[in-house]
Amino acid sequence: MNATHPAHPVPSSYGDSVGRYEGDTLVIDTVAIKKGPFAMLDMYGTPFTDKLHLTERYRLVDYDAAKDAIERNAKENSYAPGAWDYDRTYRGKVLQLHFTVEDEGVFTTPWTATITYRPSVDPWTELICAENPREFNNTQSQVPTAAKPDF
Repeated sequence: MNATHPAHPVPSSYGDSVGRYEGDTLVIDTVAIKKGPFAMLDMYGTPFTDKLHLTERYRLVDYDAAKDAIERNAKENSYAPGAWDYDRTYRGKVLQLHFTVEDEGVFTTPWTATITYRPSVDPWTELICAENPREFNNTQSQVPTAAKPDF
């Protein structure tokens, strides 16, 4: 928090992120995201280069301020029943993420999007990791193991 990126950040899978508050908004600035053999920004396979710069802005907003975005999302995007269920009568604060993606190696102009998160009615479950190999359908997954170090 409240730091600057190093002069020469070392690329990593998560990049180099620094955060700060601007009023009631948490701003996270990320650079140096490592480009791997199958590097992509999203589930659609959008490519990126080493010039990728991501800025995320998180803030709590009143339901009424986010209502239009919530209703538009319900009309335009698919919803997987049971995946993330939320209380449709909830009218309290919601978490809104507004992000900007810049990459002059791929895009001709920066692009932005906003995501609004509402509280879930279901308890938060961990996804598969070495400490918790349980999947969504309560089956057990094989935990990756290595016979020797990879370094």
